[in-house]
Amino acid sequence: QVQLVESGGGLVQPGGSLRLSCAASGSIFSIYSTGWYRQAPGKQRELVATIAHGGWTNYVDSVKGRFTISRDNAKNTVYLQMNSLKPEDTAAYYCNWRQLGNDYWGQGTQVTVSS
Repeated sequence: QVQLVESGGGLVQPGGSLRLSCAASGSIFSIYSTGWYRQAPGKQRELVATIAHGGWTNYVDSVKGRFTISRDNAKNTVYLQMNSLKPEDTAAYYCNWRQLGNDYWGQGTQVTVSS
């Protein structure tokens, strides 16, 4: 089992920045992929960004150039740096951890972009 704890969400004005963190603990395997998803009220959960074991990244078009996903393997932590935030980025953000064919999810952290 893998436990995920997210942090870093909050209320920010349009154009502002936030950095989300997701710390993993438990039975961590050396090869894994991880990413961030988000879900706004009344909408389906969508992929925001992923980073594979080799470091390859993938982003949804709406966040390209504004968000950056990164990982610290030594700390088993994945980050999402979010810049130039827009009201449409408002959602609950969830960390995903995938290893050995299993998916694990964090509890979610709320990001609200509003003036």
